[in-house]
Amino acid sequence: MRSNKTITGMIGWMAVAALGWAGQSLGQPAATETTNDIAMTMVVAADDTPVSSPTPAAPIPSAPVPKPAAATTPAKPDGLRIVRIEPAGNITLTREQVLAAVRCREGETFDSKAAEEDIARLAKLDGVEYAYYNTEVVDNEVRLIYVVVEKNLVRSIAIHGNRAFNDNRLIQELSFRKGDYLDPLAAAKGTESFRQLYLTKGYPFVKVTLDTAKLTMGQVDYTVEEGTRVRVRKVQFEGNKFLPSRELKKVIKTWPTKLMVFPAHYDKEILDADVEKIKEAYQRKAFLNADITASAQFTTDQKGAIVTFTVAEGPEYKVESLTLKGNQFFDETTLLADTKLKQGWAYTPQRGDSDAKAIQAKYRSVGFVDVKVDHNRSFVGESNVRVEFVVTEGERYTIGQVEIAGNQEIQDRSVRRILDEEGFRPGQWYNADTARGDGKGELEMLMKRYILAGEVSIEPLEPKGTTRDARVNLSEGQTGSIMLGAGVATDSGVIGQLIYDQRNFDIADWPESWDELITGKSFKGAGQRFRASLNPGTVQSSFAISFTEPYLFDKPMSLDTVLSGYERGRESYNEQRLKGYLQLEKRYGSKWSRGIGVRAERVSVDDLDWDAPKEIWDVEGNTMLYGIRPYIDKNSTDNRYLPTRGYHFDAGYEQVTGDYNFGVLDATQRWYRTLYEDLAERKTVLETKVHGATIVGDAPPFEKFYAGGSQSLRGFKYRGVSPRGKQYNPYTPIANPEKKDPIGSDWILTASAEVAVPLDSEYLSWLFFVDTGLIDTGGPRAAIGTGIQITIPQWFGPVPMRLELAAPFLKDGDDETRVFSFSMGALF
Repeated sequence: MRSNKTITGMIGWMAVAALGWAGQSLGQPAATETTNDIAMTMVVAADDTPVSSPTPAAPIPSAPVPKPAAATTPAKPDGLRIVRIEPAGNITLTREQVLAAVRCREGETFDSKAAEEDIARLAKLDGVEYAYYNTEVVDNEVRLIYVVVEKNLVRSIAIHGNRAFNDNRLIQELSFRKGDYLDPLAAAKGTESFRQLYLTKGYPFVKVTLDTAKLTMGQVDYTVEEGTRVRVRKVQFEGNKFLPSRELKKVIKTWPTKLMVFPAHYDKEILDADVEKIKEAYQRKAFLNADITASAQFTTDQKGAIVTFTVAEGPEYKVESLTLKGNQFFDETTLLADTKLKQGWAYTPQRGDSDAKAIQAKYRSVGFVDVKVDHNRSFVGESNVRVEFVVTEGERYTIGQVEIAGNQEIQDRSVRRILDEEGFRPGQWYNADTARGDGKGELEMLMKRYILAGEVSIEPLEPKGTTRDARVNLSEGQTGSIMLGAGVATDSGVIGQLIYDQRNFDIADWPESWDELITGKSFKGAGQRFRASLNPGTVQSSFAISFTEPYLFDKPMSLDTVLSGYERGRESYNEQRLKGYLQLEKRYGSKWSRGIGVRAERVSVDDLDWDAPKEIWDVEGNTMLYGIRPYIDKNSTDNRYLPTRGYHFDAGYEQVTGDYNFGVLDATQRWYRTLYEDLAERKTVLETKVHGATIVGDAPPFEKFYAGGSQSLRGFKYRGVSPRGKQYNPYTPIANPEKKDPIGSDWILTASAEVAVPLDSEYLSWLFFVDTGLIDTGGPRAAIGTGIQITIPQWFGPVPMRLELAAPFLKDGDDETRVFSFSMGALF
């Protein structure tokens, strides 16, 4: 039996034979008046095995084949001397190229097997459709003719009737271009490619045809009948009772056109995908037999469609019983304590699979590397399910040796100290839950983030008794970058950004040549971080140069050093800061950390308004401050950037000396809680925050507390909530001075609650919030508001953009309010 490859080639050959080739001519070898033995064997280019075939009934046009000489007596070709070898049919291939591909030579004896091998080689030449040979026996000598039939070329591509897409856009959908070898099947496939493109853009009535007659001349000619572009006018649901339509709309991508400004076009492919999404949503709610169909009713002008999803919900399935089998290390109570399935509760396959994974994770976290947990179910009656988890525990292992593989610029110790801090070291139970081996374990993802590897996986090797060696496989990612960006915010104006960031820095790896420095081969490998940023702006400008050693002395202790500068125009003066900062922090396995920070800072106050408050005139010029701040911190959140559960607590006391002596006691507590998870697994999250701080002693105004702004008390201007100082001029007394500019509070207390509701994607959220605050003058302040948050994914983490509206309902007469605030920034 011929292979599919051969059959495909034969189909293509028959299509070519049926169509014929324009502009070419080839006659079959003519018989002489005497009796000649003429044989032909053919091989199609798509097959590697020679295939014998009779001479085609209709000749294939090509280059002419020379007439054979007259024969005197018939003879069989095999064993006779080859008197002449000629190519035929070749157009773009030269005579030399054809003869170079064959092994038979003039003067040798003819061997049909060798000739068949030759045409197999010819059929593999680029541009050959198929090949065969003819033999003519004349005077007991063989004339051998190798015939190659070349593929036709695409001489032109024409598209007619297209208006929605230009020719260049449609040609992108084709698998061939002008000048390529013509494949009739690929040309025919182009009609479906065009049709699919039109369907995805809202043209359900499109028709595309191919002029097959013109293919014989190498012309690929398409005609497109676009039809009308259909907008979705309405999306409705029928038969849904358990899940309301507003919930089902959250999982689908078929949306109605809104206000004629945001058109939504009909797409059958998306509609079919929506049917599966709705069905999955019902299965997640225990309606395992839910049947969903979708239909579209088009308007008479075929420009609009009403889409209807018809739902047959069926029964809700319940758990009749829940049992375990095969568990010995853990008892049933321990394993089933946190399962999502309980007797009498709704049953879904997703919850069952999740519980099986959770049971498996408990075993894997304590050394059962090869444990398996099967989720079995049996249906009882119309809507009951018996659930059984079958556990195959396997052996329990400790960690043996840990190998590091794939790292070139990342040093081994940069990897090992992370493993040590997380408890994955020799002698400990092998935690195959955090080191899953697929790159998705908690430890693997943490290492990927800390060392900025492209991929990290930790796989267990073959057992050695009761131990398992582990191999950490790394593919190194981008650790250094130069970033250019810009941002704008109501609190700080327009800010530009130029940042150099190297997260695999090595301060001890000095360059041995200028080339190493320029190409970036030096100062790399130790897992340290070096960052330099320049942020010029219209309201404020700053720069910072920082160095971080995350594992000082290879211990879970970090060292941070920062040199920074800052300049900003305040309400009645200009403020400049130049600061050096050093911080040591010790981390503990319970997510607690404690540390101490030291700063030396020069604060310059100049360019005062003529009526600036006396408190500001008193600090005009340069002020030197030296501070030391011990602190404690605990972070139990589930995500560094967008937490959905857990809390973060920070508290510290800074003693400041220098030109002023005072202390600052502060504490901040944030809680995160998931309120709801929709059918698309998007989470509605509540964040609450309480912040309090007080000054002990007498501090200058630029060290006191101010409320207001997008990061503090929304609904009020930046620093708009503060005690006010009276107008003052040391040189010219001011008659009837008024309280005008803020001078800062000695203490502050703020509390806020914010709910983030995801909209049609995980990157867009609707915000609802309440902010409250107290300072040492006036009563409580409070505002209620709403807004939109857009999260822009970046390689180093998401960048949030916010637009917020807030209305103060409690305020003091001196407060400055701001209803609308925004912050937008992006790195390019």
